Amino acid sequence: MDNLTAPNLSDWPDPVEWINPSGRSPIILLCEHASNHIPACYDGLGLGQADLDRHIAWDIGAAAVTRRLAALLDATAILGTYSRLLIDLNRPPDGDGSIVALSEDTPIPANGDLDGAERALRQARIFMPYQDAIGGLVDARIAAGSPVVLIAIHSFNPTFLNQVRPWHAGILFGRAAALGERLVARLAADPALHIGVNQPYSVSRQEDYAILVHGDDRDIPAVLIEIRNDGLADSAQIDAWARRVAAILAPEAAAP
Repeated sequence: MDNLTAPNLSDWPDPVEWINPSGRSPIILLCEHASNHIPACYDGLGLGQADLDRHIAWDIGAAAVTRRLAALLDATAILGTYSRLLIDLNRPPDGDGSIVALSEDTPIPANGDLDGAERALRQARIFMPYQDAIGGLVDARIAAGSPVVLIAIHSFNPTFLNQVRPWHAGILFGRAAALGERLVARLAADPALHIGVNQPYSVSRQEDYAILVHGDDRDIPAVLIEIRNDGLADSAQIDAWARRVAAILAPEAAAP
């Protein structure tokens, strides 16, 4: 099917979901992997619903935490509205991780041997509007003389390819080491929590995009917060983690 002329336009939502766009906090919340939505014309990319509900398609619980944080901090949040299996908003668009044919140990049948036109379509419809939304908001804040802090919210599986991940959460950062280390110290003050520093992932040009391009490259403090998704299993856990993260971000949210 020619996805450029897909007839069901309602199945192609705006690629950017804005939460609290007039938020007064200097913090801008990002949630690139908020949704597992795939337009019907792609027939699930050849996967069943059980696979589309897994971490390979989205970051389970991350959107709910982000929405709650936006309210707690009076912060603007920018959420993606499509599954990362179509195109990953947190990978360079010309990199191997942008549109994957294998996620963890699961083949993604429809992503094998994509032609240039389909790759360009996904970049134009999904990737670039999301990045333009972030860049435009950052530009507007800077033009207004307002401070900016970028915080990306993600979640991760307790195990990856049979490797156990012991961290309850991780703080990932590149150039924003001062901010990252402050957040680690505040979160690790709870002795019940095992906090990873650049774990379970590390920040790199091959595996990350928004906090580097919109943050580090512009001298804007930017970190990524990863929460293990077995701690986001219900609304009570989601609220608890949102409050926990809001508490460590509160000093940054109050920054002049």
